[in-house]
Amino acid sequence: MATYIGRFAPSPTGELHLGSLVCAIASYLDAKAHNGSWLVRIEDLDPPREPAWAAPKILKTLRVLGLSSDEPIVYQSDRHHLYKEALDYLITNKFVYGCSCSRKQIAEYQNARGKPANIYPGICRDKHLTEGIRAWRFKVPSEDRFFRDRHFGEYRQNIEQEVGDFVLKRADGFWAYQLAVVVDDHQQGITHIVRGADLLDNTPRQIELQKALKYSTPSYMQNGATGLDLENIDAEIDKAWTHLGFERFSFDSCEGFFSKAVDLWRKSPYFAE
Repeated sequence: MATYIGRFAPSPTGELHLGSLVCAIASYLDAKAHNGSWLVRIEDLDPPREPAWAAPKILKTLRVLGLSSDEPIVYQSDRHHLYKEALDYLITNKFVYGCSCSRKQIAEYQNARGKPANIYPGICRDKHLTEGIRAWRFKVPSEDRFFRDRHFGEYRQNIEQEVGDFVLKRADGFWAYQLAVVVDDHQQGITHIVRGADLLDNTPRQIELQKALKYSTPSYMQNGATGLDLENIDAEIDKAWTHLGFERFSFDSCEGFFSKAVDLWRKSPYFAE
C-alpha cells in the first residue's frame, strides 16, 4: 500500500466541538485503517480570533481521547516564511495580482450590478498595481472545475462565478487560509485529507493553487457548537461515531474504542485503497 499521511488541523478559536471531534476521529481512523501516519497541525493564523487558552485546550482534549500526532505538532504561526516564498513565486509567475479594493467598494460595485457582494468580480485584475495594494488575489479560471470526493463523489464549481478571485494575503497583513493550508499540506507530505463538509466548496480553490505551485493534489474526503464534555468523553466519542453513520458498540476506554473502530472503518464505505 502506498504511503498514507493524513492530518487534523483545527483553528484555535475556541474549544474542540462535536463537529471538530468528528473530523479528528474520522481522519485518525482513516489514517490508521490505511496503516498510515496521522499528524496534528494548529492553524493559528488569525490572532485576534484566537484566545491564548484555545490551542492548549484542544491539544489536551486530543490527549484525553488518546489521539497522538505521529510527528511533532506544527503551528502555522511558525511558518510565515513558507507562505511568503509561495506568494513570491505566484507573483513572479503572474498567478496573483495586487488589489486596492475595500470590502465597502466591492459591495457597492456588486450592488450596483445586482450581484452578490461576497463574489469578487476582478476589479483590479488588469490594473497591474504597484502602489496602494491592500491584498493579493489569485486569478481564477473562467471554466468549471471539478474533483472527486471520496464521500460526496464528483463536485463541480465555477470558481469565477461562485467565488471570484480570492485573497491569499489579507489587507490586515495576515495570510489567508487558502494559501497556508495548501503550502502546509505540501510541506508535510499530506496524501489524504479527511475534514468537514463545510470545506467542500473550498477544495477547488485549493486544487487551483496546488496546480499553480506545482504541488501534487491529495485525496479528499469531506464528512458531514458546543464544547466537549471531557468528564464524559465516552459519550462524546459515541456521538461522533454515530454522527459518522456507524452503529454503537460498547467500549471501556478510548484505546478500546479506537482498536475496534479502526477495523470497522476498514469494512465501511469510507475506506478506500
